[in-house]
Amino acid sequence: MNIEDFPMLKEDLIYLDNGATTLKPQCVIDKIKEYYETYSANAHRGDYDISFKVDMEYEKSRETVRNFINAPYKENIIFTSGTTESLNMIANGFFKNIIEQNDEILITKSEHASNVLPWFRLANECGAIMKYIPLESHHYVTLENVKKAVTPNTKIIALAGITNVIGDERPIKEITKFAHENDIFVVLDGAQSVPHRKTDVQDLDVDFLAFSAHKMCGPTGVGVLYGKKELLENIDPINLGGGMNESFDNPNEIYLKELPTRLEAGTPNIAGVIGFGEAIRYLEKIGMENIENYEKKLRKYAIDKLLTIPHLDIINIESDSGIIAFNVDNIFSQDVAYYLNKYKVCVRAGNHCAKILKKEVGVTNSLRVSLYFYNTESDIDALVELLENKEHIEREML
Repeated sequence: MNIEDFPMLKEDLIYLDNGATTLKPQCVIDKIKEYYETYSANAHRGDYDISFKVDMEYEKSRETVRNFINAPYKENIIFTSGTTESLNMIANGFFKNIIEQNDEILITKSEHASNVLPWFRLANECGAIMKYIPLESHHYVTLENVKKAVTPNTKIIALAGITNVIGDERPIKEITKFAHENDIFVVLDGAQSVPHRKTDVQDLDVDFLAFSAHKMCGPTGVGVLYGKKELLENIDPINLGGGMNESFDNPNEIYLKELPTRLEAGTPNIAGVIGFGEAIRYLEKIGMENIENYEKKLRKYAIDKLLTIPHLDIINIESDSGIIAFNVDNIFSQDVAYYLNKYKVCVRAGNHCAKILKKEVGVTNSLRVSLYFYNTESDIDALVELLENKEHIEREML
């Protein structure tokens, strides 16, 4: 699907590491290039034509993001450097002001580091308690297990919509409904879900959402912090500086601008934000439902093929997403990744920034294939052919 739009796929390359970052279509590359070549001024600073053009394109991207996730207002959309910064802003700018000793923060052991470490630090600094929602035998999250983990002291539930190793899709809408009935905030890490599923923040009713451009055909170094407007109003800016203040005369007289500007200090990644808007428009032309359905079919094709290889141990056979984690018996995952690289097949190996998951699955490292809409059955066939002969893998490693 749409292979011809991606310059890197014109090379002899099989790219199966989309959970880490995605390839960029030509239209996104061209949009970024256009900014640098024809109107490369600062944003919200100048009183001349090319600066006005920057402002128009930058805010057009904000409106594109707003519409893409069905946020009610443009003020709900804060541009950041990525999911990691967004989650840190949520933890340190908002929750640090309201979390008290013995309040509980619920996550799971299958979360990415970016949705673990900010909460660890918050708990340490505020005397809060970290707790884990139990996972089912196939490492899924269920509403029932969330209910079991919640106590009267629970204040935050922070979950990925889709996890980056198990690849399970969580029942976020149901979890959020239950959480709000119990006065609990819900933070959604959308890094792996927003690029692959239609996301409607008003339907999900989450309090905060974080996601990244580079995992959805956009540039690196750009992300989004969505929050309900009344919550964003109470975030203390992590960064203070140019662009976000109205005036400052002394330490006691500092006046900040309104949302969203007050949370976007300094010169932003202008080219990245403009390119991100183009990436979203590209995805919308394809259709998020089409992307989801295609990936599900391709994953089934891949699983059916991989299950025929007796020396493979697939960790997440039943997953809902295009993420497949597995190992080759008695061969270190990174050695297999190096072997595949010889044939220009790109996969991920290691713990995938989910270091506490090993206690749940009993595996420290694994290989990860993560699919996107420009992958094909022929990509899967090439991968399977390279994995079928274990003796060949071992010889190639010598």
